[in-house]
Amino acid sequence: MKSLFDLTNKTAIVTGAAKGNGFAIAKGFLKAGAKVYFVDILDEKLNDSLKLVNNDNAFAIFADVTKNKDLENMVSKVLSASGKIDILVNNAGITIGGVSSEIYLLDSWDKTFSVNLDSVFKLCQLVGQEMIKKKRGSIINITSIGAELGFPDNPAYVSSKGGLKMLTKALARDWAKYNIRVNNLVPGYMRTDMTTKSYKDKGLYNERLNRMMIKRWGKPKDLIGPAIFLASDASSYVTGIDLYVDGGWTANGMD
Repeated sequence: MKSLFDLTNKTAIVTGAAKGNGFAIAKGFLKAGAKVYFVDILDEKLNDSLKLVNNDNAFAIFADVTKNKDLENMVSKVLSASGKIDILVNNAGITIGGVSSEIYLLDSWDKTFSVNLDSVFKLCQLVGQEMIKKKRGSIINITSIGAELGFPDNPAYVSSKGGLKMLTKALARDWAKYNIRVNNLVPGYMRTDMTTKSYKDKGLYNERLNRMMIKRWGKPKDLIGPAIFLASDASSYVTGIDLYVDGGWTANGMD
């Protein structure tokens, strides 16, 4: 049974890995035996994070995922060092919320889509071309319950994550013939920097908590097991799915 979840001799890229959900997933992959490339634009934080994991199979790549040249250089570095890419986790994301749709700035819209959707497609293309050569691979896109439900005052985030959800299904359909699996990992409200405002606001905190079947906010470590499942042979017959890690939020009905 242990061998099903073993990532030994696998090479993984995790974007947005300097902190939060990305860091937890990357650290989990290391413990499962993978060689992991931690990718982030936060160079100082990334260095600090690698010092924390203290693992010879952990490597840092500083990259802005919105820049094509950075994506190309990233993939080239990984291939030069490891010769393959078995796992890609597209975790990097931003949110620019708190503004109603009728006055939402187009600049905020463009920035959000550039990180949350455009960069993911570009990186999937670059990595997918290499996975096609090897006839295997697992791509995990980090969406959100915002891809499933209408959340207020953040049209770009909701739309970009909804688009990412369907991009995953399109890629799963196109690349299944190459034995490349593409799935969504769907976090609910996790205790990260992105949710600090609502976590610290007692009213918002309780409002969100009340929607969860499991009565606690999620933690980044809650994503480790599901991510390893999707990355490993344990999910060899799984593609195109949305795996919810949300404390039951999206399945919840009436109080």
